[in-house]
Amino acid sequence: FSPQHLDDDTVSGSNWITANNVQHSLAGTSGATRKPYCGYSQQPLSKREQEEQQSLLAAIQWPKPPDGKIAFAQSTDPAHSEFVIVQPSRPFQVGEQLEVLVRMKDFQGNPKQYGGDYLQARIHSPGLKAGAAGRVVDCQNGLYKVFFTLLWPGEVKVSVSLVHPSEAIQVLLRLREERPDRVYFKSSFKSGRYSETTECNVCLPGGLPVCNFTDLYTGEPWFCYKPRKLSCASRISHAKGGYLKGLLTHEESLFFQSDVNIKRPILSSGPDSVIVKPKAFTDSSSIEDPTASPSGYYYEDQWRSRTHWIHNFNKSDDIIECLQGKVIHLFGDSTIRQWFEYLTAFVPDLVEFNLGSPKNVGPFMSVDLKHNILLKFRCHGPPIRFSTVFSSELRYIANELNSIVGGRNTVVAITIWSHFSTFPVELYIRRLRNIRRAVIQLLDRSPKTAVVIRTANVQALGPEVSLFNSDWYSFQLDSVMRRMFSGIPVHFVDAWEMSVAHYLPHNLHPNEIIVKNQIDAFLSYVCPLQT
Repeated sequence: FSPQHLDDDTVSGSNWITANNVQHSLAGTSGATRKPYCGYSQQPLSKREQEEQQSLLAAIQWPKPPDGKIAFAQSTDPAHSEFVIVQPSRPFQVGEQLEVLVRMKDFQGNPKQYGGDYLQARIHSPGLKAGAAGRVVDCQNGLYKVFFTLLWPGEVKVSVSLVHPSEAIQVLLRLREERPDRVYFKSSFKSGRYSETTECNVCLPGGLPVCNFTDLYTGEPWFCYKPRKLSCASRISHAKGGYLKGLLTHEESLFFQSDVNIKRPILSSGPDSVIVKPKAFTDSSSIEDPTASPSGYYYEDQWRSRTHWIHNFNKSDDIIECLQGKVIHLFGDSTIRQWFEYLTAFVPDLVEFNLGSPKNVGPFMSVDLKHNILLKFRCHGPPIRFSTVFSSELRYIANELNSIVGGRNTVVAITIWSHFSTFPVELYIRRLRNIRRAVIQLLDRSPKTAVVIRTANVQALGPEVSLFNSDWYSFQLDSVMRRMFSGIPVHFVDAWEMSVAHYLPHNLHPNEIIVKNQIDAFLSYVCPLQT
């Protein structure tokens, strides 16, 4: 399943492009030259898997600053940087492109000569509660172009922000490769009254005896240090251990300052809005294209997809009508647990059945006996930074999918991204490869099963969070996920654009109005309007 159009320069669905094509084809990070992650005996990749991995890593290669240390004063300063709208006073019509030029400068006001800064951009009309994400192109010379599709009439304002300067991205890259231990995990082992806790991770520094909890079916690696007295078989739970401190030098820490260079607005040196005239504009692209940019937009706080028709499920009866007789499996992290919580709270007949699971961890189950609806949530396998997951509930999505019969009354929704941001991308590729194989087999035996993938989303960032969960990490993983699942009959809920385009502050767990829009998009796939 090598993804098609991998040399296409757009990182699909993720609104970031490198203007110079050479960048990707000459990727220096071929999987062959990179040392295997932490030396656990990797199952060898087939030639096809190896080729796919190399092209995925090449596709997310990020432009590097020139060699040598860059002093803080020479790094990107959003306050000195500026953007201009190209021909702001010309007449614009709905459906046309708007181009914005961003000029980056350093703290001394000198123009930057190289690219690699990570930007986010949107257009919005606050009075209309309308908004859409932009597509950023790095010209690799300190200039960036941002392209917007104008999708509604009225006064449309442009907002651009610097998420991280290129100098900070280099630090994030280094941490991802060199410090995958910066979030650590632990497990409890218990026999009778005696218990021990040891540290766990995808790989552990050598020297001490370890318990090998590598999954027999998927080959997903997981290890814990062996308890002193107890056997490995006595493991009862998994939990997050904590976050390492002191990861940065003083110089590096200057690239991560909340009010200076993390998610700071870049202002316009001229007008920052345009007037858009209406147009009899019919969107001809009715087929689903996960690479459409933007994939949708808000209007009056409702998400309108440009790839499929979204029905608004505003009454609990609408949701019941859609889900009647169905089993819905939600797999992943806390951002899809929000779907479980929203549906359970919104539909009165859907009642949570108490499984005695730890709060926020699960597994969870809600039942509507009257309408024969079963809604289930289960978290993905390790690495997962949840408080305490019982060993018996630590299951991999691929294995769970293999135990689902499927069919027209089966719905599967998956999200997996945030807990992988501290690890080399190869680990994420391997996890998705297993999930993808299981999804393909499920759809092969039961083609009428609805399979939906919820993408990553953006979140609030500070100096600490950035080192573990930066939007840049999420963005890279999301780009990989979209490529790996392109050409497979799954549907995407574009939580990424839905969080970038909205007026509310970024939040790892998006606000309820955004969750409602995600649910509307999700249910519109499950129950498409009969046209």
